[in-house]
Amino acid sequence: MLINNLFALIITFLATLFWLRIWDYAANKNWVQPDISRKIIHIGTGPIFVACWLLFPKESISRYLASLVPLMFTLRFLLIGLGVIHDEASVKAMSRTGDRREILHGPLYYGIIFVLLTILYWYDNPIGIVALMLLCGGDGLADIFGRRYGKRKLPWNMRKSWLGSTMMFLGGWLLSIIMVVLYVYVGIFNGSVNSYLFAITLVALIATFVESLPLHDIDNITITLSAIIFGRIFFS
Repeated sequence: MLINNLFALIITFLATLFWLRIWDYAANKNWVQPDISRKIIHIGTGPIFVACWLLFPKESISRYLASLVPLMFTLRFLLIGLGVIHDEASVKAMSRTGDRREILHGPLYYGIIFVLLTILYWYDNPIGIVALMLLCGGDGLADIFGRRYGKRKLPWNMRKSWLGSTMMFLGGWLLSIIMVVLYVYVGIFNGSVNSYLFAITLVALIATFVESLPLHDIDNITITLSAIIFGRIFFS
């Protein structure tokens, strides 16, 4: 089983690293705008990582081994943000203004959340997976579409738009459904996909509202906490 765990760990690390570096490279070459590459990394990392959980054997140690992948990247984000490691491609891809210190906020929180949810929830139930998908797909698409095309602002937060909130809901909801479909199909989650739809929809709606609140730079944390709190209610 140790060999299987190591194999799964290596594949998960390489898949995640490939996704991260290809968009770092694209941003560094100016093929995509840095803020777009930042959000594409944000959106895609979660589904890739969670799908790779299925490679790990059903052992108690598996969640801890899997959590090493986001932990390694999180430590790297920390060192880049502090200036210990110089990586201009990563700074350009993961910051809005090119200031490495920005990585110490959103990207660092993002990585820490991945580590914690992997250890605490794994695939014992859908709560952690849904929280991660809302964070990835929802928050990522909300920023991409809302920032560019969101003309009609929310009355309680003029920095956010109705379009951005709509994409937050649709992106997080759709990625959550896709992951739950996958886990139901392989027999990890019991029941049919339909039995999870109501809970996913309610959690996605609540997380969308929380994301719309004027809580600048901590939405990675607030989205996750709301998804966990209400996930524990609706998925019970």
